[in-house]
Amino acid sequence: QVQLMESGGGSVQPGGSLRLSCAASGSIFSANAMGWYRQTPGKQRESVARITSVGSVGSTSYADSVKGRFTISRDNAKNVVYLQMNSLKPEDTAIYYCNIIKNYVNYWGQGTQVTVSS
Repeated sequence: QVQLMESGGGSVQPGGSLRLSCAASGSIFSANAMGWYRQTPGKQRESVARITSVGSVGSTSYADSVKGRFTISRDNAKNVVYLQMNSLKPEDTAIYYCNIIKNYVNYWGQGTQVTVSS
């Protein structure tokens, strides 16, 4: 069983930055994948950024809408995954969820609200 706890959400003006953190209760080194998703009311949850093969060698992927602005990274020693979000736009407003796939089981955090508004 893996428990995930997101933090770092909040309100920011357009063009600002936030860093989200996702702390896992167990080791993420052996995870199949980790990522960040977001959801707004009435819409499906969408993938924002992912790291696959979280061990010593991993690859990242991003939604087209965030490429060049968001960066996903992880600290295996601390079992934390980060999402650095720069040049934020109002359309980035959403609840952001952390996800881990470990032993091919999906785990989700409770979500953290990000609001981008002037």
